[in-house]
Amino acid sequence: MEITFSDRKLEKLANDDRKCLKEMGKVRAGKYKTRLTQLEDAETLEDVRHLAGNYHELVENRKGQWACDLDQPYRLIFKPHENPIPTDEDGKYIWLEITGVEVIEITNYHKEK
Repeated sequence: MEITFSDRKLEKLANDDRKCLKEMGKVRAGKYKTRLTQLEDAETLEDVRHLAGNYHELVENRKGQWACDLDQPYRLIFKPHENPIPTDEDGKYIWLEITGVEVIEITNYHKEK
């Protein structure tokens, strides 16, 4: 799957192991690299749906975005390249038709409530 980044810092961290380790720490940096590798190796978003990392759709003010676990409570947030995001007749997103994502941020979105 194609991965792009909305933020140059996130892209730099993805491509510079030493900088990533220094800024994120060993655990989060390792999880970040693992999740990016899982996404890169996938043909569609469906391929990561049931992998370790708890890939899931977000709701409410983050509808149209997905998340996966890094180190608790932090999540990697991304959105599909497809615009509009493919949906079925019931309005559910079709993970199988999503072939690229844009990494948006790393955050603890639970503190937003």
